[in-house]
Amino acid sequence: MLGVWVVTAIDRTAYPRFKRVVPARELAEAFTPTVAEVAWAREKTQNNQHLLALVVWLKSYQRLGYFPKLDEVPAVVVEHVRGLLGLSGEVAAEHDAGRTAKWHRGLVRALVGVKCPAIS
Repeated sequence: MLGVWVVTAIDRTAYPRFKRVVPARELAEAFTPTVAEVAWAREKTQNNQHLLALVVWLKSYQRLGYFPKLDEVPAVVVEHVRGLLGLSGEVAAEHDAGRTAKWHRGLVRALVGVKCPAIS
């Protein structure tokens, strides 16, 4: 008797990933920041590039449980967040320094209540 293999979609495994196509419903439910999240991000950033990067990472972290590389976030997600923030199409979700990226990861973890153990 031959066995039948069922392959689970990667986005339904223990290692979540972005779907190849992000449906409009998922954009609305998972990647739409609240008014409070936008206000928080605006307080923590000094330019639109960092604002967009921080909010994209916040929503991605909430959805996936980790920080993807910003260039791996589907364009439709970045465009969705950019539009909701009222930013122009020229604003890219980028960190201009590794130090900024590290700071943003810490901000997101603190907001969502993730505590990292101290590293000795």
